[in-house]
Amino acid sequence: MALEWEQIIVDSQDPQSLGRWWAEALGWVIVDDADGIEIRPSADRLPGILFGNDSGAKQVKNRVHPDFRPDDQQAEVERLLSLGARRADVGQTGDEPWVVLLDPEGNEFCVLSNRA
Repeated sequence: MALEWEQIIVDSQDPQSLGRWWAEALGWVIVDDADGIEIRPSADRLPGILFGNDSGAKQVKNRVHPDFRPDDQQAEVERLLSLGARRADVGQTGDEPWVVLLDPEGNEFCVLSNRA
C-alpha cells in the first residue's frame, strides 16, 4: 500500500484571509480558492495546506503545530511579526531555542534556532 501526504486541513473563521496570510508567510502559491483556500510550495508540489470554514473561535492550544527552521531566527521572527503574527506564551521558561508565535487566528507555530 502506498500513502502520499496530500495536505493538512486548518479550520478557520476566515479561510481566505488566513490562507493568504500563510501563503505570504511561507512564500507559497494559492492553487485553489473556490471552496476555502489551498496553498502549496508550488502548484505541482505536495503537501499543501487547505484552509476550510469553521465559524467557531479557537478555544485551546493546538495539539499539532508546525515548526520552521530559518537561516536567521531573529530576522524571521521579526518578518512574521511584521506580517501580523503575535508572540505566544505557552509556558516557556525563556531558555528554549525556539520562539512560539500565533498566526492571525491564534494558531501556534514555532520558529526554531539554527542547527548547532
